[in-house]
Amino acid sequence: MAANPLRRFPGTGIAALAFFAFLYAPVIVLIALSFNSGRSSTLWEGFTFDWYGVVLDNPDILRAAKNSLIVGTFSTVISTVLATIAAIGLDRARFRGRNAVNSVIALPLVVPEIVTAVATLIFFLSIGLQLGLGTVILAHVIFCIPFAYLPIRARLEGMPVTYREAAADLYANEWQTFRRVTLPLLWPGVIAGAMLAFITSLDDFVITYFVAGPGASTLPIYIFASLRMGVTPEVNAISSLMLVVSIVFVSISAWIGRRSS
Repeated sequence: MAANPLRRFPGTGIAALAFFAFLYAPVIVLIALSFNSGRSSTLWEGFTFDWYGVVLDNPDILRAAKNSLIVGTFSTVISTVLATIAAIGLDRARFRGRNAVNSVIALPLVVPEIVTAVATLIFFLSIGLQLGLGTVILAHVIFCIPFAYLPIRARLEGMPVTYREAAADLYANEWQTFRRVTLPLLWPGVIAGAMLAFITSLDDFVITYFVAGPGASTLPIYIFASLRMGVTPEVNAISSLMLVVSIVFVSISAWIGRRSS
């Protein structure tokens, strides 16, 4: 096995350790302080699970969690269906500007989120749409589509054309080929894309903050509002629970992607 060329540069290992410490040490501290028995955000006073009980007994948090799940579920289903249709359509279509259409679909990934938030808010207000849970779902569908589209598109590109040609040789029509050949092979990409879309929706704050009306607060907005009164172990406990959910979904998505490849 060839030696890693980066090891020739002095200090690479220390720089890597410093990078990971800067990236993950605050998260580890946040999780540890969620078990702090006192209300201090910096002074450790003992171990307890009480703050997780407080979180689960708080009706405002449960309402925000319910809104997050509703928004995440609807936006994931809608964006994944649209992304699947777009990916299959572009995979089979041959026209000038096909790469440009691919780039446009992925554009929300590179557009600053604040720009998308302001533009979406202006659009909703200009057509007279009342802000609420529905507008949050619509906004999330917009920026979740590229997250669902990319894994599905990658799965399609790795699918040999010979499978569809073999199905055609066996007199299968377009629908039979899609249902019995394309769709079963495409499922891992669809599931991976859906999980990425769900976790992106669950974590979003900026766009949700702009387009959510009264009674449509999600967990990230609740956490932001709570931080105005200071960082408490209760906020740390909510953040830790969201982190666990995010890690589980991202891990499942990565596992499915690895198995499908």
